[in-house]
Amino acid sequence: MPARHYTLHTRSLLLLCFLCLSLDTAAAADANCAAIEKPEARLQCYDRQAQSGAAQEARNRSYLTRSWDLDNRDDELLGDQQSPLRPHKGTYVIIRQTMGPNHFPDTPTHAALGTPEDLQLKEIKFQFSQKAKLLNPLQIHFLGFQGMRLWAAYTQQSNWQAFNAGDSSPFRETNYEPELILMLNTGNAYGMKLLNIGYNHQSNGRSQNMSRSWNRMYMQGGWETETLTIMARAWWRIPEDYTQDDNPDIVEYIGRGDLNLRWEPQDRSQVVDITLRNNLNVDTNRGFIQIDWATPINVSKSTRLNLQLTSGFGESLIDYNFQQTTFGAGISFRDW
Repeated sequence: MPARHYTLHTRSLLLLCFLCLSLDTAAAADANCAAIEKPEARLQCYDRQAQSGAAQEARNRSYLTRSWDLDNRDDELLGDQQSPLRPHKGTYVIIRQTMGPNHFPDTPTHAALGTPEDLQLKEIKFQFSQKAKLLNPLQIHFLGFQGMRLWAAYTQQSNWQAFNAGDSSPFRETNYEPELILMLNTGNAYGMKLLNIGYNHQSNGRSQNMSRSWNRMYMQGGWETETLTIMARAWWRIPEDYTQDDNPDIVEYIGRGDLNLRWEPQDRSQVVDITLRNNLNVDTNRGFIQIDWATPINVSKSTRLNLQLTSGFGESLIDYNFQQTTFGAGISFRDW
């Protein structure tokens, strides 16, 4: 028998054995349920089997598919276990240290305070980020897109001087970031899977010289392979009157767009998440990078040991025009 035919026959036999084993396993599970005498208990057994299979199928969906419900199967796969809130950006709690704090925050329209802020190098940083569906999906057939859905998202990041007992351990900075996102779905299994059109507000809720805020519109594309997710975004700042603008030069530091790269192996044992920002200005180029590694070390069923490195401008709004490098360790919450 030719080698090619032998290989094909071997593969076919292996596939047949696998199918038989799967059928035997399913049959054994059904037999176990069928052996239960009480009808109510027997029905509960079958329900548990169905829920277990649906939960496994839900876990096997790709990151973009499960995060944005691109296949519209949340109700079918998750049922009563479905939460109205979805992961948006990362959610974590870390203890981090900066190479040098910003003692004199200022902007072109807000002068620095006369006395330096009493800041320690070490602080606790935490972020909460979730989104929720506002409208049911609409089927469309336009420019390669097959569906659309409206989302609302909210991200809050806080920097807490928890170890600064001499200054009553204050919260140094908290950034509030609500968003409204129109998501367009291509229906592709791989490659470009979505296009987001969004409105974003970001502010720190402070007043006078310490106030920072801005509004922007953005477009964001999402691409995916089996293990890599790429989200590329460009934004346009909504103009404000210069005299009322807390930070008129913010795009020269925060940038005009960002790129997010997310790697997750198929066993979903860990996640490496890299965010890059840049002002796209050749003459005075400024940028920012944040690297998060949700390690394979499980702290609990829903958390992992998380390491974070940041470097550049805009680690927080109050520091949008201040360059620093930070390193932290803590826990991150699983996105699913």
